[in-house]
Amino acid sequence: MTVNDRLTALRGWMREEKIDAYIIPSSDPHQSEYVAEHWKSREWISGFTGSAGTVVVTVDYAGVWTDSRYFLQGEMETASSEFELQKMHNQFGNYYRDWIIDNLSSGQTVAVDGQLFSNGQCDMLKKAFDSEGLKFRIDADGISPTWTDRAAIPMNEIYVHDAKYAGKTRTERLNEVRAKMVEQKADHHLTTTLDDIGWTLNIRGTDIDFNPVAVCYLVVSKTYSTLFIDKVKVPVAIQNELKADNIYLRPYAEIVAYLNQLPEIDTLLVDPLICNAYLYRAINAKKVNGNTPAKYLKAIKNSTEIAHSKSSQIKDSVGMAKAWKWLEDTLKSRNVSEAEFADKLAECRGQQAHYKSESFPAIIGYKGNGAIIHYHPTHDTCHDIKNDGMLLCDSGGQYLDGTTDITRTVSFTDPTDQQKLHYTLVLKGMIGLSMAKFPVGTQGNQLDTLARMHLWQHGLNYGHGTGHGVGFFMNVHEPPQGFAPGNSMRSNTKHDKGMLSSNEPGYYLEGEYGIRIENLMVVVEDKEGWLKFDTITLFPIATNLIDMNFMTTTETQWLNDYHQETYDKVSPQMDEEHRLWLKEKCRAV
Repeated sequence: MTVNDRLTALRGWMREEKIDAYIIPSSDPHQSEYVAEHWKSREWISGFTGSAGTVVVTVDYAGVWTDSRYFLQGEMETASSEFELQKMHNQFGNYYRDWIIDNLSSGQTVAVDGQLFSNGQCDMLKKAFDSEGLKFRIDADGISPTWTDRAAIPMNEIYVHDAKYAGKTRTERLNEVRAKMVEQKADHHLTTTLDDIGWTLNIRGTDIDFNPVAVCYLVVSKTYSTLFIDKVKVPVAIQNELKADNIYLRPYAEIVAYLNQLPEIDTLLVDPLICNAYLYRAINAKKVNGNTPAKYLKAIKNSTEIAHSKSSQIKDSVGMAKAWKWLEDTLKSRNVSEAEFADKLAECRGQQAHYKSESFPAIIGYKGNGAIIHYHPTHDTCHDIKNDGMLLCDSGGQYLDGTTDITRTVSFTDPTDQQKLHYTLVLKGMIGLSMAKFPVGTQGNQLDTLARMHLWQHGLNYGHGTGHGVGFFMNVHEPPQGFAPGNSMRSNTKHDKGMLSSNEPGYYLEGEYGIRIENLMVVVEDKEGWLKFDTITLFPIATNLIDMNFMTTTETQWLNDYHQETYDKVSPQMDEEHRLWLKEKCRAV
């Protein structure tokens, strides 16, 4: 079926259901950023493959709303279908909701599948639509009857993430969650987010590409827990281990019936901004609305996790160096496709101890493709990298002992003055945030400005956040903290000691090149009442793109110190050939 054929099928279902506008998000019942094939509904209906976006279908219109990270990609992927790209210049805006209000009339019906929207989202949509006289349904699954060859829900086996990596046992983590339940006077706590469940129980899975999670639900009670996961996914040894910790298994599909049967006098802690509307409304116990404790507990990495994270960054750099040297050597005799280099990066990382997978699809953007912020090359459509011009590479790995995420931008030939200016302004912003010292209680939106200020002075900016939280052998994009302007969870969360985040300012010139430089940093104590960042990513930053006329003495010293630390810590893990390569890349400027 073509995209337009799928639209025709969906509209047939909408007519039967008397639905005038149907909204399809990017998420699954767990509000995941990356989803299993079974839940790639928005991608299936629209052909748009970006990780963020929302579809609205009416009887005579089909639109995809997405933010500036995906504008160029969205235009290319919707060009051959009826879908129209709707550009969201504020990724946290309600553009599609406002479009529906502007284009539908009082009395018409808007519908969603309540399993794919949080209860908070549904409440906000209902309030907005009610005020305009629109009817709103949350019980409409239009994908299942029209997507006839839909993939099944994944049934891959889970495995234990050993406490020697995690730093705490399953019992210790459950006790931390229960302590938060006591504060909220809750008898039970429903966790629906897959990374929070994995963290709480020290389990990992392979149900979703790049994210080591398993599709399941968890209810933590005062003296026991109930894990809703199909038994075929849990090896007998792990079943016995979980039972010994008073964790009992029930089928994934029984979560609704279980919530229905909770005593009315019991209290259940649930996050309405995360729990999907279908589950939320199935809860029979008294609801205690609050944050999911694990989300904040796991954001603070313990000393064991931090130590492992640092060591995983070093071996990640060893793998990266092998791939980059291979690219430079190969380009002397032939071109290399963007997808081939992505494969080489994964291959070289795969040679490192405890490697499990990439942490996200590698972004390898040569020249103009670098300006497509989340561009992912495929073998049949990607460009060839040649031994001239600029290349942006954003990639990462999942290891049992850490998660990595790094971006470097290089130029294979002498850059233009404009390229050097843009690169240097981005570098100055990255260094400025790296060197920041800030009082306890400082939020991400306050720190975000440090990375943009040099670009702003030249009337330039970038349309994405400066950084995101990073998991420990967990999702590479981990809430709640980060660096972003505006009024979002990432921008409003205070940075605390132990939080691990990316620092990745950029600049993008459509059709020409993209620039982004990214390191991971952990928050450490500076002095009483003050915090600072410790950069743990160690890999050379291209220096031929720097206009030294714009660099201060302090910034130059930071860069030279960074390169010296990189060489000192990474080179002992290398053979002589790659050690010489690294030494040249880490030369002082």
